[in-house]
Amino acid sequence: MKRIGILTSGGDAPGMNAAIRAVVRTAVYHGYEVMGIERGYCGILEDWMTPMNSRSVSEILQKGGTILKTARCDAFNSKEGIQKAVEVIQKREIDAIVVIGGDGSFRGAEDLHKAGIPTIAIPGTIDNDLGYTDLTIGFDTAITTVMESVSKLRDTSSSHERMFVVEVMGRNCGDIALFAGVISGAEEVIVPEIPFSLPEIAHRVKRGMSGGKSHYIILVAEGATDPYIFTKELEELTQIHTRLAVIGHLQRGGSPTATDRLLATQMGARAVDELCKGRSGVAIGLQGHTLTAKSISEALAVRDTLNMELYRLAEILAR
Repeated sequence: MKRIGILTSGGDAPGMNAAIRAVVRTAVYHGYEVMGIERGYCGILEDWMTPMNSRSVSEILQKGGTILKTARCDAFNSKEGIQKAVEVIQKREIDAIVVIGGDGSFRGAEDLHKAGIPTIAIPGTIDNDLGYTDLTIGFDTAITTVMESVSKLRDTSSSHERMFVVEVMGRNCGDIALFAGVISGAEEVIVPEIPFSLPEIAHRVKRGMSGGKSHYIILVAEGATDPYIFTKELEELTQIHTRLAVIGHLQRGGSPTATDRLLATQMGARAVDELCKGRSGVAIGLQGHTLTAKSISEALAVRDTLNMELYRLAEILAR
């Protein structure tokens, strides 16, 4: 192995740059060349590649987003696309690829692995929806952003004695809503994994407000329900002035937290170590405080589940 390619794919996540930096500098330390592949898998098909070295990744540790850019690539999701990608990789004399992204990016990495290209995957997604790892790069920064936003909304909620419904990201995973709900003290957390009853929520809202609460914050994961309909119907049931706040893509940006910087750095270095051992088709993960390396196919097969202990704690603390 002489040359390693690196790309970021799918939605951007704070900490991706830290992972890129770790991959590049670890590879250089071991004597390998590095090619930065721009705009995800599209960058392979279009041959958008640039040589990288230790100086290429200076001053990016603290930056959000990804210096390699990212994109979704439908053309890659076909036999013809995979074959073209292999041809470009071979033409560029790239011996291995490191992919940073979510589940879709992992499937692309698995396709390259099956096509004979040594590949390592690093979990970079704010959703934390890959069940094989306790944390994904970007998740901690995302919930910190939600926490800070909810703290500001609570000031207005208390001042006007009104209710706020706050929609957060996560696709079909409720982790952002749950974790952010606990650390921000939200009164309700609505997640896709747990059915909810709007009349029951309305009852708890009225009981809380009549019992002296001056505010009420409800976090809703984007995959759980339509937030506009939810907000309208809840206001009708409670007769309490209610506002909807959609935090949106603010959750994907910003300087990564210390947790995300450290996690990304460790995972990036471990990815190169796995390639040095001659391994391919491997996903780097975290279990407890220990980094893991298991096959991408095995990682994708692990079903993501909601932390029920934390969910019950959220219910207890909100009362």
